[in-house]
Amino acid sequence: MAGILEGKVVAITGAGRGIGRELALYCAAEGAAILVNDPGVAQAGDGGDAAPAQQTADDIIAAGGRAAANFGNVADPGEAASIVEDAVQRFGRIDAVVNNAGILRDTIWHKMSYEDWKSVIEVNLTGVFNVSKAATPYFREQQSGSFIHFTSTSGLIGNLGQANYSAAKLGVVALSQSIALDMARVGVRSNCIAPFAWSRMTSSIPADTPAQQERVKRLQEMSADKIAPLVAFLASDRAHDVSNQIFSVRKNEILLFSKPRPIRSMTKCEGWTAEAIADELIPAFRPAFARADEVSADVFPYDPI
Repeated sequence: MAGILEGKVVAITGAGRGIGRELALYCAAEGAAILVNDPGVAQAGDGGDAAPAQQTADDIIAAGGRAAANFGNVADPGEAASIVEDAVQRFGRIDAVVNNAGILRDTIWHKMSYEDWKSVIEVNLTGVFNVSKAATPYFREQQSGSFIHFTSTSGLIGNLGQANYSAAKLGVVALSQSIALDMARVGVRSNCIAPFAWSRMTSSIPADTPAQQERVKRLQEMSADKIAPLVAFLASDRAHDVSNQIFSVRKNEILLFSKPRPIRSMTKCEGWTAEAIADELIPAFRPAFARADEVSADVFPYDPI
């Protein structure tokens, strides 16, 4: 029986290791030709090594699949474009782009340097723009295509010590939603996934106390391969009517996120003063404050990743 991605060409960024590698292996097993992109940098974005991307591509080929490696840095527009161009030159087309590449430079907000801010934004947000922009002319011409962007619950609900990463990842959601609206008329889809998985990006979580050790133990059960089936589905023709959505995957659980919407309003016909806001509006809104805060705790009993 043919896989759900038979005949498709999928470019996956950050596919040399961790989550990206699992996505590449699974999508290849489902019949797709895979353009494996990874510059092989360290978690903070330093250095470079061609081995991870090449190894993933070689493993796919050894298993009977089709793959090619690309070592471009998504933060550079020219190198990002090479990812799409290589896919088209090697396999004749491009059907889906998976924006998975990311780096971390965590530090508490008031100690964050401009360089740590800039480098994380460039890879995690601008990189998504660069690769997606490069694929768009092909998607428009063929009147089809799927963008799958990796966001994070750090962006959706916030996280300590990750102001740069959180801002980038919430920016990815806004970018995806705008792409989905702009491209709907030509049959192109754009969706986000916020993954829970143990990977290189989460392996730096401290495990010094019993509570931290228990948290890490839970996270290690959330293996990266659990995310791959949703990616393959979203890249396939079976997802032709699924766009502008935010999913999350946690072990065997798939969640659909709501989007920010008004939950309470109050009108004062004569207009508001600062005193009236303090005396009337805030007391009326305060129960909604608590409800909004409780949503993340109810849905995510584990700390955000």
